[in-house]
Amino acid sequence: MPLSEYEQRVLDELERDLGTDPKLKSALAHSHRSATRLLAAGLGVVAGLGVVLAGVMYQNLVVGIAGFALMTASALWAIAGGHAQQAKPSGENKGAGGKQRHQGFMNRLEERFEKRREQGDL
Repeated sequence: MPLSEYEQRVLDELERDLGTDPKLKSALAHSHRSATRLLAAGLGVVAGLGVVLAGVMYQNLVVGIAGFALMTASALWAIAGGHAQQAKPSGENKGAGGKQRHQGFMNRLEERFEKRREQGDL
């Protein structure tokens, strides 16, 4: 069933808007996890498990903890997948006077809460 003229115009406008959204581009660019990264992380988890088992076999607590740390670091590395290195769009880092703008976690939560309350989502 073909789209009406209005529906086609709205669809074209949505496509145009999606192409200019820097947050969407950034999210899509960093959402891909390569098979090599996942394989390396899997091997790290398996190696960490081996170190944990060696620590248990030789009753060495330090070796067991090191193995657990290796497993955890490998899993987090696979999950992060480059999100920690995500660049902010231009203009977002600058505040008044060119100083770097820093906004705390709690401030962002408060802003989101206020937006939801204003929209009636709460």
